[in-house]
Amino acid sequence: MSHLSAFQIFLLLTIVKIAVVLVITLTAVAYTVLLERKVLGRMQNRWGPSRVGPFGLLQPLADGIKLFLKEDLMPFAVERPLFVAAPVIALTCALISISMVPFGQETIYQGVDLFQIANINVGLLVILGITSIGVYGIALSGWSSNNKYSLFGSLRSTAQVISYELALGLSLVGVVLRAGSLSLRDIVNSQSAHGLISWNVFGGLQIVGFFIYLMAAYAETNRSPFDLPEAESELVAGYHTEYSSMKFAMFFMAEYANMITVACVATLLFFGGAGSPFGHTFDHLFATGLIHAVLPVVWFVAKVFAFLLLYIWVRATLPRFRYDQLMGFGWKFLLPVAMVNILATALVLAYRH
Repeated sequence: MSHLSAFQIFLLLTIVKIAVVLVITLTAVAYTVLLERKVLGRMQNRWGPSRVGPFGLLQPLADGIKLFLKEDLMPFAVERPLFVAAPVIALTCALISISMVPFGQETIYQGVDLFQIANINVGLLVILGITSIGVYGIALSGWSSNNKYSLFGSLRSTAQVISYELALGLSLVGVVLRAGSLSLRDIVNSQSAHGLISWNVFGGLQIVGFFIYLMAAYAETNRSPFDLPEAESELVAGYHTEYSSMKFAMFFMAEYANMITVACVATLLFFGGAGSPFGHTFDHLFATGLIHAVLPVVWFVAKVFAFLLLYIWVRATLPRFRYDQLMGFGWKFLLPVAMVNILATALVLAYRH
């Protein structure tokens, strides 16, 4: 067998990297659902899933098989191409945005960064762009279903996402001003000097920006207390009322993949990404070998896990907003505060320079 060229090695490594990240992401999505059910159970003083496998650990597999084997119903008079395309759009956009996330230190092997799929200089903009396209999946699902409840759910979701998208984008401007770059790798590196006190949420004085990002992200991902688009008491199941089998599963996976993306972006922008909370203090102990490469990934996963627990805690604690309260909160509170945060950050940076 002839030696592979540099391009072939690059291509092979990239394909393997994409496959590994995709498998890990989909597994994380499945087990985030289990985590949510177990933690909610504990908070509500019950067991949660405990029958399938040890401690209920095989429950996601059982749920996946059940959904896969269910009959795929196609209601009468739906707009077929769009009805089928909607869950595909939602899931594709949710999974593509993971490709921008640097989940470890920059580790180059044969010209390939092992811990990031695509390192481009406007990574943050790409994530914001892709996630905003995801709302098309929800809008199309409601319209193509030929069902009042679905349509109401998708209209609510579209209005909600567009309203909170603005506050979410503006909440990140302070971080971008501090780092002087839209590259996620550069933003993480700008927080690495002194560990915890260099992180944007503490030393960067972006705690207001973080609060706005968190509120807007809950609304963007249609999670409690902003889960109006699928308010069961009013809209049956919102925009996926008419969906069954794998199409329903794709919407379900898209929601949890978006949660993971939101947690990843929050970790990168406000909590130093894969950086240690101790900065470079203990670098001399792990200067070489496998630990040096793997430890940052462990820090990153731990921070993302903490965010997912926060998501679940909020769901278990807070009741759902009324729709007028939801829109008022976005436009009358979050948006002005985000603008004030940008002005304050700009003034502080100008004063320092």
